[in-house]
Amino acid sequence: MNYALHGVIAALLAMPAAAAPSAAWAQEYGDPPPLEQTEGPEDEVISSTAKDEDPSQLPQSDEAPAPAATPAANAVDPASVDIWDVNNPPGFQITQVPINVDEGSWIDLDVSPDGRTIAFALLGDIYTMPISGGTPVRIAEGLAWEVQPRFSPDGSRIAFTSDRGGGDNIWIMNADGSDKREVTKEEFRLLNQPSWSPDGRYIAAKKHFTTGRSLGTGEIWLYHVSGGSGVQLVERPSEQWQKELGEPVFAANGNAVYYTKNVTPGPIFEYAQDSNQDLFDILRFDLETGETTTAISGLGGAVRPQPSPDGKRIAFVRREDGKSKLWVKDMTSGAVKEIYDDLDRDVQETWAVTGVYPNMAWTPDSNSILFWAGGKIRRIDADGGNAGVIPFRVNDTRGVSKAPHPVIPVGADSFTAKMPRFAEVSPDGRRVVFERLGKLYLKDMGSGVPRRLTGGEGGSRELFPSWSRDGGSIVYVDWTDEGLGTIRAISANGGNGRAVTSQPGHYARPHFSPDGKLIVFEKHEGGYLTAPEWSENPGVYTVPASGGTPKLINHDAARGQFAVDGARIFMIDRSADKTELFSTDLGGQDKRVHANGELINDFAVGPNGDYLAFRQNYEAFVAPLLPGGQNVSLSPDAKALPVVRVSEGGADYIHFQGDGSRLHWSMGPTLYTADIANLFPSWPPAEGQNPVAFTPPRSGVSLARTVRADKHQGRIALTGARIVTMAGADGGVIENGTVLIDGDRIAAIGPAASVRVPAGTKTVDVTGKTIIPGLVDAHAHGPQGTDELVPQQNWSAVQNLALGTTTIHDPSSTASEIFVASEMQQAGDLLAPRIFSTGEVIYGAKAYGVYAEIDKYQDALDHVRRLKAQGAYSVKNYNQPRREQRQMVVAASRAENMLVVAEGGSLYGMDMNLVADGNSTLEHNVPLETFYEDVLQFFGQSDTNNTPTLVVTYGGLAGDPYWRQAMNIYEHPLLKAHTPPAALAAAGKRVTKAPEEAFADDDNAREAQKLAQRGVKVAIGAHGQQAGIGSHWELWSFVRGGMTPLEALGAGTIVAAQSLGMDRDIGSLEQGKLADLVVLDADPTVDIRNSDDIAYVMLGGRMYDPVTMNEVETGDAKRMPYFWED
Repeated sequence: MNYALHGVIAALLAMPAAAAPSAAWAQEYGDPPPLEQTEGPEDEVISSTAKDEDPSQLPQSDEAPAPAATPAANAVDPASVDIWDVNNPPGFQITQVPINVDEGSWIDLDVSPDGRTIAFALLGDIYTMPISGGTPVRIAEGLAWEVQPRFSPDGSRIAFTSDRGGGDNIWIMNADGSDKREVTKEEFRLLNQPSWSPDGRYIAAKKHFTTGRSLGTGEIWLYHVSGGSGVQLVERPSEQWQKELGEPVFAANGNAVYYTKNVTPGPIFEYAQDSNQDLFDILRFDLETGETTTAISGLGGAVRPQPSPDGKRIAFVRREDGKSKLWVKDMTSGAVKEIYDDLDRDVQETWAVTGVYPNMAWTPDSNSILFWAGGKIRRIDADGGNAGVIPFRVNDTRGVSKAPHPVIPVGADSFTAKMPRFAEVSPDGRRVVFERLGKLYLKDMGSGVPRRLTGGEGGSRELFPSWSRDGGSIVYVDWTDEGLGTIRAISANGGNGRAVTSQPGHYARPHFSPDGKLIVFEKHEGGYLTAPEWSENPGVYTVPASGGTPKLINHDAARGQFAVDGARIFMIDRSADKTELFSTDLGGQDKRVHANGELINDFAVGPNGDYLAFRQNYEAFVAPLLPGGQNVSLSPDAKALPVVRVSEGGADYIHFQGDGSRLHWSMGPTLYTADIANLFPSWPPAEGQNPVAFTPPRSGVSLARTVRADKHQGRIALTGARIVTMAGADGGVIENGTVLIDGDRIAAIGPAASVRVPAGTKTVDVTGKTIIPGLVDAHAHGPQGTDELVPQQNWSAVQNLALGTTTIHDPSSTASEIFVASEMQQAGDLLAPRIFSTGEVIYGAKAYGVYAEIDKYQDALDHVRRLKAQGAYSVKNYNQPRREQRQMVVAASRAENMLVVAEGGSLYGMDMNLVADGNSTLEHNVPLETFYEDVLQFFGQSDTNNTPTLVVTYGGLAGDPYWRQAMNIYEHPLLKAHTPPAALAAAGKRVTKAPEEAFADDDNAREAQKLAQRGVKVAIGAHGQQAGIGSHWELWSFVRGGMTPLEALGAGTIVAAQSLGMDRDIGSLEQGKLADLVVLDADPTVDIRNSDDIAYVMLGGRMYDPVTMNEVETGDAKRMPYFWED
């Protein structure tokens, strides 16, 4: 197993300013429209005093520094707060927006024991009103999300789910809303769905258990109303189980608890399971015997059980022919009857942590059921008669926080390279070797100009450098896509070096033995981004430094490094949910495990064998290394041995100096150092004294470099086309238009008669064609590298560009690959769309390598600053379990003027409170079949945008399977040109067939359009489903849902750019903007399916033939051959 280093930690750097047209350019073509400035200040650029280029000779921006955002008058510094208040988060600018509705979305409800009162939840507040309807009284309000009210058996109190204490727990209050008290106090395994025991002494609830993913399952727990840690009633099937279990409710006589469980085979969660099958059953747990039996099962599933007060019947929800319906089962005869056939769609086919359908309730006489459907509270008799609506009107407000929306520069004339990788300090501590933009450099640790290590001027990638113990040599991997990898050794003084390996391979991370005679290295497999040849028998190998035949040491391990005497090799392996540090002899035998950790994702062993370092939660820690084969469990708070955190704000490329006296690590372009002697005292502190805490270093050696961006030079004019500029609500269409490009920007655009084309300008006649802006994929995914190798050419990126996507924003990727790819694209070393990313997500599930622990605001700030330093303009607020944690990420993003994109994981409640908390965008669709007025008014008055990712929409079959069965992707000429044939066939020749009503992409597109009509910026997000065509599937699904072709094009161009804060440079075709455009053979405003009928793609003024991806008209650059091409 390989262990890519996830993200190089960086010093806090500014984002480069967007390129402004030069004075001469403006004089000739006129000034472009004024541009909006950013909301907050940019930090001062940290530029190394040693640069490869003279900064005075680089293009300089004449843009003034952005002004600081004006804080609210009552702003509180989040860092000064000891206890975070979800209802009043520090530093948030909260506006109360009016909500005036007689309908609502996903309404949980209950009926009081005397049958007079309804309690219900709407938009996270709880209300009561007479059972006949009327004007509700709000009894629980605020920014906290409070739902699932349940009356106590005597009617005096209400149990409910609330995050007002930081995370979802069970609370109780008096029936008038007074005296709210927390019953459960879970901090990670959070609770919801309370149900009272008939005697009023206990509350059953569902406790959520995540796995290594934020997906997980539930257990049923029982709590006394006075508190306590609770007692488990129903255990989850296994720790790996990811399928839903929940919706507990007491039987009428109190002798059992009913609950629902996904009963499909296997432990792994699957989206869009076929709800015509038996997905969920209602089970019965007998409190006396502990026996579990099936109460209700059958095709269409059975969810949301609600026993009648007399115990004779159970109401529940079941699908029939894809529609959710209300059913009643007679517990004596076993007969089931459908009594209402028009419920809103349940969430059997997606993630349902808080329940598969909202709570319903019987009247005390067991004759009628109250439930939510069609946005209304409804009542129906148990036999299906007397159906009616219970009217209500809510006229009050909700709090919505201001979201950060910084202006993000695109296409600057220069940029700061923030991702030097693999930095390793020489054994004498005087020099450092590192990789930047695919080449190796040496730099003095004090000062000086970095210089190239090798003399090669070719396009090969130079990676994974490591010093010999005597400091005289450096070993590294040299890579070309055609020839694959070679391990090479070179004098530390530079030169051309020599090959150590004779066979090509997918090599990584070579290291010398102490005597310099052997090299240990990793061998990987290719076959996706890189050629599949030379992939046999991956693992850890050794090879003589003088050359020879490699010897396999271990098939499954990685990160080989020699012990102090060179007689053993340390390696790491991930097994049994732990990362292990172990060693073997040079023959791969005599295995000894030395240390392990559940969430550790890297180990480094000191050259003297005294200490080890490990990485967890993106930080570096040091601990003593026990002698011999003693295995110790390590973590930041381990007790068996002293553990010292040495970094603050992130660490990567952790390594010991040659004599073991220092530990070094990188944080982006800054190299940090800690003296081992300062970490561990030689005796314990005196009685009554605390140990002296180590203070992590705040400064280091800068490896930053200012790089001139690769720019097209020259003029070109495109004439005669119909130009859909997207510069106005009507599309800004220009008939018989001309686009004049000078360099990488649009110099002029308009009707042919109004645009002066300077003499000598290259002119391309595109009469009869349509020009649109390049597509902006606001939620892209896809490979940028493989185990930190960014290949010379990425077919997936080329495929996206060939089909017209000129900018991507990837909200979840590996920082040490995607930011490197972004820099290479800007430098002209990689053919790809413009690349933006969050890097790794700020993830709340305890998954090794990516878990981002947040216990306080400073933790969130550290994570945000780490990502910003690495090159991110945005961060992903991803399924942190507690509301306060998610709010802290927003606060930290606002403080750093970062876009914060969030994902609610198919949970309606989390989606809504992400909007309330002021996240910049909400990623993926809100998992409701219909948005009623409460959601539309609330979301529409917020500061949050939406990328619904229709290709993977929640709630049913998504756009991806729809379009695969609607077209033959394996016959598409541009997909055939740039996607490996075997991968294309595997992805498209056997597809899911289903009737139209089984697909949910059009439903969610329809609802997203409602948001767009309320002012929400709704953008496309192809999610990496099928490189290239995915962006078009998004456009087409929006039209399937009711958008006009022009509105859909907006979602894929100018609106996406606006949502990301990039619209001053991209998204529309206007003077001064970047020349990113697509020339089409047919007009997509007539038929949106014409959007992939591409004649040319232009990126930054360079025009490409989409079939070959060779540059045409503007240059003669040729695409490299793909590895599958003859």
